[in-house]
Amino acid sequence: MKTRQFIATALAFAGITLAAAANAQTIKIAVLQELSGTGATAGTNAKNGVELAVKEINAAGGILGKKIETLVSDTQSNPGVAKGLAQKAVDDNVFAVIGPTFSGSIMVSMAETKRAEIPNFTGGEAAAITQQGNPFIFRTSFTQTTSMPKVARYIAANLKAKTVAVIFVNNDFGKGGRDAFAKAAAAAGLKVAADISTDAGQVDFSAPVLKAKQSNADAVFVYTNEEESARALRELRKQGWSKPIVGETTLTGQKVIDLAGDAANGAIAHVGLTVDAPIPTMRAFRAKFEKEYKYVSDHNGIKGYTAVYMLKAAIEKVGKLDRAAVAKALHGLTISAAKEPGVIMDVTIDDKGDLDRESFIVEVKNGKQEVKETLPPLAKK
Repeated sequence: MKTRQFIATALAFAGITLAAAANAQTIKIAVLQELSGTGATAGTNAKNGVELAVKEINAAGGILGKKIETLVSDTQSNPGVAKGLAQKAVDDNVFAVIGPTFSGSIMVSMAETKRAEIPNFTGGEAAAITQQGNPFIFRTSFTQTTSMPKVARYIAANLKAKTVAVIFVNNDFGKGGRDAFAKAAAAAGLKVAADISTDAGQVDFSAPVLKAKQSNADAVFVYTNEEESARALRELRKQGWSKPIVGETTLTGQKVIDLAGDAANGAIAHVGLTVDAPIPTMRAFRAKFEKEYKYVSDHNGIKGYTAVYMLKAAIEKVGKLDRAAVAKALHGLTISAAKEPGVIMDVTIDDKGDLDRESFIVEVKNGKQEVKETLPPLAKK
């Protein structure tokens, strides 16, 4: 009898909570980002992107006539803290959660938003994030299983490399990328000559770079967080590395370029998002972000910005503030940038919450990213 009473009470409470969300005067979004610690660059950019989008949407009348309210919290780049903040967001009865960005943090925090059936957007790239069947998790970036084949094919086909040294960060993000890259390299006929692990927050890259040089590889693939990427680039140049330096989005972000200085010149990366893309909506975003925050956004700022507009498109499609219905609507949704410029590029969300859209090969020249090639969405290949 007590069990039945408890279940009835819980269901009644859930009903009250859902009704409160639907009747709220504002649409509350919890922004859980790495504002300190090793992920501060990524998290701060993402948070700023979110707030810029919210400012624009609210100025235009909100979503379904309701303004967005953001509740910003710092995960401190700590998965345990992120999990606790996700639980607080549930207690605050938010409509959606944006973040964390770090793969290790979202992997543990998304269990809380899943239980509460709250749509959760993340810039995390670890393949495992969307491989667990969570219907409430949505990416704002490519998964590693989408991006790594493009990188490996470019190294093998365009750079004519036969061997590659891999320098990766030993966390969920880095290990997932390293595994995906190794598989893609094998498929492209590219041999991994050295498999070099580094730590999150590592300062001294002399030993990893020396190992890469001693492997005599034709190229080096660097897959670390932003600050470490800058240190790796400086050390590669210091030790006289003259062969191709290739990476993914984190290698050539604006913060990395700023920190690495001239050492970043010549670095090549496959990026899903760049403010230097020759797309009018992207150039417009760059100008607005720079005007608002007095610096150039990296890819994380774009992820935060587009997350809000993806949510807006889904809410407007559903026509009401129903979290479960909005999550369902996001699956299989194609959002046109012509109709919703805030998504910047046409994007399709699949049944797992992964994205498909154009991407780019960039090279750093004179301290700036230059787009070398635009790659089509996978569905159009």
